[in-house]
Amino acid sequence: MDPVPAAAPPAEERQIQVHLRKIPLLAELNDEEIIRVKQDIRIRQYNKRDIVLQKGGHGDGLMFLLSGQLQVIDVTEDGRAIGLRMLAPGDFFGEIALINNSTRSASVVAMTDVLVGFLPAPTAMHLFAHSPSVARHMLTHLAQKIQRDSELRALLSINNTAKRIYTYLMQMQKQTQEPGAPIVVENLPTHQDIANMVNTSRETVTRALLTLTQLGIAQKDAHRLIIRDPEGLKKLAHGV
Repeated sequence: MDPVPAAAPPAEERQIQVHLRKIPLLAELNDEEIIRVKQDIRIRQYNKRDIVLQKGGHGDGLMFLLSGQLQVIDVTEDGRAIGLRMLAPGDFFGEIALINNSTRSASVVAMTDVLVGFLPAPTAMHLFAHSPSVARHMLTHLAQKIQRDSELRALLSINNTAKRIYTYLMQMQKQTQEPGAPIVVENLPTHQDIANMVNTSRETVTRALLTLTQLGIAQKDAHRLIIRDPEGLKKLAHGV
């Protein structure tokens, strides 16, 4: 008698497996490790503008963005929201409080409807200690985070608000593969979110983007910015 083929895993489990393999931190885990993560991870849904992590909360796990967009923010003593960075699918967050066994140093807010994976602290810490690929990715991530924080401090030190906006857009640029092709900033944040990132008003951001359009430096679509003249943007950022 021919063996009965094993039943295929439910569609939801297959989807989770795909999501986990798309997360750079987990991509090189062996099958045994990925099964453990799949067993322990909890999938959570949040609506746009929901608070995913609250500043001051306990670092009880590591979180992964599976779909949508998040923004890491801090709130000043006078109640102003300062954007620290944007998170895209595949990114993880909450690692500092987890490693230090401390409270969250910033909040995370959903910019769109999002799907988030929550990995409890014991499982996450086991990966940090026993998986060389996870440890390697974490070291790279922390080094990049230090660099981003340094860039943010330099950005916020620029007195001219328009220059701050143009410098921020330069930092968001991602070169296309074709030499000489326009640079496309995908998933462009809203004007208010950009304002939060550079500590200015939404109206100032709107005027700055309008200037780029009028000068032919950039073209704005619904959710992206096409920078047709990168050198022109650089000159504006540097005040040339």
